[in-house]
Amino acid sequence: MRSLPARQAATLIMAATSDLQVPVVEDGIRYWTDQPASVDGVLGGYGTGSLPRVDALGSRLFLLHLYPELCTVPSALKPLEPQTVSQPIRALDVGAGVGRVTSDVLLHLVNDVCLLEPVTPFIQEALQNARKSAAVTSSTPTRGGHAIHWPGLADLTKSVTFLQGTLQVFDPTHPLVSLDSSSSVTFLDRIGSRPNPGDPLSDIDSRFDVIWCQWCLGHLSDSDLVAFLKRSHAALRNQGMDGHSGKSLIVVKENVCSDAEDGGPRTVFDEQDSSFTRSDMAWKAAFREAGLRLVKEQVQEGLPDGLYVVKMYAMK
Repeated sequence: MRSLPARQAATLIMAATSDLQVPVVEDGIRYWTDQPASVDGVLGGYGTGSLPRVDALGSRLFLLHLYPELCTVPSALKPLEPQTVSQPIRALDVGAGVGRVTSDVLLHLVNDVCLLEPVTPFIQEALQNARKSAAVTSSTPTRGGHAIHWPGLADLTKSVTFLQGTLQVFDPTHPLVSLDSSSSVTFLDRIGSRPNPGDPLSDIDSRFDVIWCQWCLGHLSDSDLVAFLKRSHAALRNQGMDGHSGKSLIVVKENVCSDAEDGGPRTVFDEQDSSFTRSDMAWKAAFREAGLRLVKEQVQEGLPDGLYVVKMYAMK
């Protein structure tokens, strides 16, 4: 699922945090299933303005500052002596919605993306757009004016693997093994390149260099959030000798409400889509509990006025 990028400040008052109010995954899926399966739909009506481009550029720059080896054009970020990459760079995009982050951010920087989304209309829209993009060599605009071009799929230099399932039962180390026998993670298709032409899942358990979580973690309770972050850390390819100094990283990009009056963590529950909005201190408390080391944080600039602050956090 992709939560709205930000809500009007007035919404903040509507549902204060309560110990009895926690996200219910079925309620969230039900809400998002009723929304348009489009960039405008997942962004709450902000998909046709400047927000998608500003957000995508901010995400790319944030990731490039942390992983300059991913830079594909001459720039101050690109290493003077490019390092030899022994294997394709893999990214995981969770709660991916219609695939906007995969197509506009990750495929511009990495080789292979694994995309996870629970809402059927959203992931079917993403899959349809990827298939269209793989069949042509140039961008094909949608009715909303947003390009559905997914880089590297048509020339088979990149790939996207489509999985349908919820974060609550998803283990990034073994993406197709559900943590709950009553809820499955389903492989739908792989578009683009394949290391083994006869087996689209030959590298499914190869772990990830980048795990990208954007506008979806609000649908997890605090305990589910910490558990998912722990599983994500275990699924990083290069953790370093101490588990926190390697190149691989987790990026969380989410709405942030204000902290409590005493400066402590604060969480706001939204009954409409059954989700949490956490404050900066609440996010950092979850990161610490999951055993992650915060290496970079940054506010996304350039978003429309009157909306939640959006922050990017990078952890190892």
